[in-house]
Amino acid sequence: MLNKLKSMEKEIYWQAVQQNNSRFDGVFYTGVLSTGIFCKPSCTARLPKRENVVFYDSFEKAESDGFRACLRCKPKQASVADPRVQAVVKACEMLETEDQITLEDLSAALDISPYHLQRVFKEIIGVSPKKYTESRKLDKFKTGIREGSDVVTAMYDAGYGSSSRLYEKASENMGMTPAVYQKGGKGMEIDYTIADSDMGRLLVARTTRGLCAVTFGDDDAILAENLEKEYPRAKIERDEKSLKESVGAVMQYLAGKDKRLELPVDVQATAFQMQVWEILRKIPYGETLSYMQVAEKLGDKKKVRAVAGACAKNRVALVIPCHRVIGSGGSLSGYRWGIERKKQLLEKESVKKVSAAS
Repeated sequence: MLNKLKSMEKEIYWQAVQQNNSRFDGVFYTGVLSTGIFCKPSCTARLPKRENVVFYDSFEKAESDGFRACLRCKPKQASVADPRVQAVVKACEMLETEDQITLEDLSAALDISPYHLQRVFKEIIGVSPKKYTESRKLDKFKTGIREGSDVVTAMYDAGYGSSSRLYEKASENMGMTPAVYQKGGKGMEIDYTIADSDMGRLLVARTTRGLCAVTFGDDDAILAENLEKEYPRAKIERDEKSLKESVGAVMQYLAGKDKRLELPVDVQATAFQMQVWEILRKIPYGETLSYMQVAEKLGDKKKVRAVAGACAKNRVALVIPCHRVIGSGGSLSGYRWGIERKKQLLEKESVKKVSAAS
């Protein structure tokens, strides 16, 4: 029988696999159902689909379920588990099961000073214990909503003591209120327009709070259809007049007449994506960072793949300038709206020494 892990552990472990995080070697092992092979987290083999992955806390359990050791990463030769990682995983488990636990409670239970625990936790997980708790509670709430619970039930099941606290955190992390999220955007009012630019057709859309989409394409119908898929039950109307100022700002930017594009945004994102996007918005016009450099600014250079994933989830081109993130060797790597557009944007900003992806 497959080894069962709590949802919290699965989330942390899957993130470690995505990042090829060697710090988790010896802490757990992954079994890939489609290949019958088990690996250690740092294995550099092609990333399997999430639904094909199961986790084990020992390679013996993986073998007992019929999995074979990977010949590339040799998981049975993995080093002894890092006690700091084990302590952080234990801390996450405690945060998952006890809503009111404090940093002092955690440090006492794990026999680690509060300062050291805070530092190591953020180093390994990427956020502080407090931020982690907020993120997990919000995830529980969203899961409850998706599974059919009403807002109040999902709120209390997730550990929120009041609706005001929930709405405060939901607005910070989801880009819409909980009730609206539950209804696929129902109640939201989104205005959009599509204009011509030298980068192709440009769709700009916004809610009452800020821009929710800035996208490039070649077909107006497809651009509008994608917006409707993002917010299937929102009230979406084409309104060129109300978006004239926002479109004008984008056009000024594309023409090189304005090197700052500071417009309010209203987008859904995880805590990690928000961290990445905040760094991207600080990259100066005409400059770039590599995915590795962004990861280093987050405090862990092994998060390159996760940084690339966050860039790919960006829905507001230019405003969050994901085009300014390139490969370590100067290659353009990926771009949601096409490599050629990325190349054009960087050339417009006079960024030198860029090359097509190899």
